[in-house]
Amino acid sequence: MLGQRIAHPPSTNFNEDFALPAAKRIKRLDSTENSPSRPSSDDGCFIDSPRPNARRIEAADSEAESDDNEEQIPHPSQTELESALPPVKTDEDAIAQYEATRAAEAGLGLHDRLGKRKWVQGKSSIYVDAFNLALETVLDEESHLFDEAETAVFQEWRDMSYEGQYLYADIKQKLRPPRLLKLFVLRIISRYVRLFLRKTAAWHRINRLKYYGDIADLRAAVEELLQTHPLPATTATERLAPGEAEPPKDTVLADSFTFADSSADHIDSLDEASSLLMLEELKTIAKEAKVQGKNKGELLKALRRTSQKQGGLGWSGLKRSDTEESVKSEQSLDYDEDDGAPNGLRTNRDSHFLRKILSTTGPCIRLSSAAFKLFERVHLVFYRSTEWTEKSLTTIILAQISRRNFPEYVVSRSTNIFPSRSTLLEFEASIRTQFAVDSLLEFNGTVNKDGLQAVKTIFEEVYPRWLTILAEEQRKEDRVYESGEGAYLRRFSPAWVYTRIVHKGTYVLGRFKEHKREHQILTELLNQRLFHAARRGAWYQRKALLEEHYMWALSPTEGRNDEQQQKHWKRIALRTCEDGLQDRECHLIYHHDLQKRISKLERQLKVAKRHQHDFGHVRLAKPAERFVQGTRVAREGRTPSRNGRRRSSTTDLAPASTSSGSRRGGGSGGKTIWLDPLEDHNECSVEAMCLSHYRSEGWKGYHSESGILRTIFGYLFYDILFTYVPNVFQTPFQTCPLDLHTDAFFPSRFSEINQRLNEISNGGAVGILERVHAELRERQTCVVGVDWGFEVGDLVEVVGCFRGEALSTVCKVLAQEYQQRGGGIPDLFLWRMGEGEGEVMFAEVKSENDRLSDTQRLWIDVLSGAGVRVELCNAVAREVVVR
Repeated sequence: MLGQRIAHPPSTNFNEDFALPAAKRIKRLDSTENSPSRPSSDDGCFIDSPRPNARRIEAADSEAESDDNEEQIPHPSQTELESALPPVKTDEDAIAQYEATRAAEAGLGLHDRLGKRKWVQGKSSIYVDAFNLALETVLDEESHLFDEAETAVFQEWRDMSYEGQYLYADIKQKLRPPRLLKLFVLRIISRYVRLFLRKTAAWHRINRLKYYGDIADLRAAVEELLQTHPLPATTATERLAPGEAEPPKDTVLADSFTFADSSADHIDSLDEASSLLMLEELKTIAKEAKVQGKNKGELLKALRRTSQKQGGLGWSGLKRSDTEESVKSEQSLDYDEDDGAPNGLRTNRDSHFLRKILSTTGPCIRLSSAAFKLFERVHLVFYRSTEWTEKSLTTIILAQISRRNFPEYVVSRSTNIFPSRSTLLEFEASIRTQFAVDSLLEFNGTVNKDGLQAVKTIFEEVYPRWLTILAEEQRKEDRVYESGEGAYLRRFSPAWVYTRIVHKGTYVLGRFKEHKREHQILTELLNQRLFHAARRGAWYQRKALLEEHYMWALSPTEGRNDEQQQKHWKRIALRTCEDGLQDRECHLIYHHDLQKRISKLERQLKVAKRHQHDFGHVRLAKPAERFVQGTRVAREGRTPSRNGRRRSSTTDLAPASTSSGSRRGGGSGGKTIWLDPLEDHNECSVEAMCLSHYRSEGWKGYHSESGILRTIFGYLFYDILFTYVPNVFQTPFQTCPLDLHTDAFFPSRFSEINQRLNEISNGGAVGILERVHAELRERQTCVVGVDWGFEVGDLVEVVGCFRGEALSTVCKVLAQEYQQRGGGIPDLFLWRMGEGEGEVMFAEVKSENDRLSDTQRLWIDVLSGAGVRVELCNAVAREVVVR
């Protein structure tokens, strides 16, 4: 057994060197305006559907464990900027290739490296270049957003050596997210940004920082980050934002600053120090303390419990230099023995353990909070986005050096996105307040009465300020902004965030049964048309529900008896639903529920038949069910299925693409494997098996989910996607406008989109597709959603088989909610040519224990309402073979 590594038993929860299981998903109450419609109930409460990409994020037990398990951390969905850039490789290999490029001459600047694609090993890094690209761009164009002290910090950064900048940027890369941190708030290019709003940043042991050829003198680089720099006095005044009593601790620059903090000056508690230990190191100290535990968490709890219970035994004479390892660490960096712990701790057991831990770890550093928050602000201004990840800025650089063809459009980078420094600071504060609200409602399990009251208190503080800024934004819309200019810029107004907080406040008012106040707020939300247009349908639904069930008892009767009062408010509810259907910003996905409520109210009010609304043209047809029998393969353990899009005709199949096709079988928890009867009984996914069944009936098809619809949308709306709209094209390397994945895309191009939808309804889709294909095919221009792997002949057939009105409806849904409606589209897209008109059909494949999700039901409703045939294809195992 000597020298052989043996995995620890599952009961120990010790996974230091072995792969961790994927983090489980969590349910969320609400996230952004991108959420689907909220199911409402008559009990006065409603909630938003959970975000599909929300995941539980586990915090690493130590800095070292974070390094070992880097790939286990799930990443959030793509940001607006990432979604607009081409799909280039941003993994470690791509970055290594970037940094390995050498130049014949030295002394190249940032723009030389980016423009000429030349780098010098040991003198340039993608992280440093990305960081400096953002800083230079912001300071060149929007330096008025920063005061004298902040400008001095930037100058100190510019004067820092390359090795110091590299260490700073790479330390940020190594930091890890805290448990359940919502990944939509302000972020920087590297992984450090995921710690936004965390109380303490992660410490890093200097003796574990290894950069080989990148940093020749690590000690000098560390000392450079720890150096104290004086700052000039500032004349800027800070204004507190509603919902926030004071700015977060350690985020405001004082009269001096450092880029990093030293453990000698800041680690003074056992809790903070013990988190730096590896498991084996912790076991050694736990053995001395005579405490036991099955895993690291239990050992830490036991050690802290022992420290709190037992008094000091006179260890004050122990010195950090008592061990050989600590002697080496003291030589590498000066460490003041007397500053290792507060005076009050030196005579108790806590002081002893603190000394032991610091002697084991050696000196540590972390990034200074104040400087870090300042650089966060820089990247917020640079990105023009409230959401980004570590890949966002590196993706820009890698897109610049890739050989791809991009659409032609006018690049327009506005320099007045934040008119003043105070507006920027208030926007930051509003994001923090929004995070506090979401933490209370979403991150702590079932919210209790105290949590609801805390949210209500924040809402009451925000509400007056929201009304004030709302009036200011309306004046700018009427007098300042040109047509369409303000739609995307408004996302960076504090009012955009406050509107979402007010929306959350209506949920809390409903929980407290304050329905009259809730109705008032909903009315005010609907009266404004500047913020969160995607929520208008949900507001109409909720307002109508309150008017139908509650408002009659909460309003003056004006001489009406109870029955008359109820009928009066039901008529008001009926008008609310009608207003929702007539509102051009009320998204199509809400129309069905509003129509159902109208029909119900008209029956209750006994409206004459000739005066009732007729929604027969959009009446939903229940999806037909089909049962397909096949042979399923049973295996022990998890077995990956053959994924991908399969194109079929009566003669051949196209290569696979990106669809997952995951169907979980009963019992094993893995993806089900089937045998394809038309492919020599080769193993395949359940979708491929069902697709072969349809092929046998004369259908052609793809297992593409959203792939083929997004490709058709990219063809049909290519010119509209890249028409000039201010502020949505920030770089020449975008595949779509930045606002495509927001609720600003549709209203900013309302007339152009409606004109194109009319052309499609009148049968002009084939001509548009052929014209765009002829223009772009040779260069294979990078356009969002367009997959050049689809044969143009198939696309022409598909568009020709679609009824014009049906294809127009599908395109309108994508134009209104492109990001949210990418999921839930049925698995199989099928078509066949007839003697007259062709026919299209969607089939949602269901294997054992599969159920329809809310997004799948929504798309089935949309397609059925448009007159498109939809089937539920249930795969049934005729026999099971064991392989």
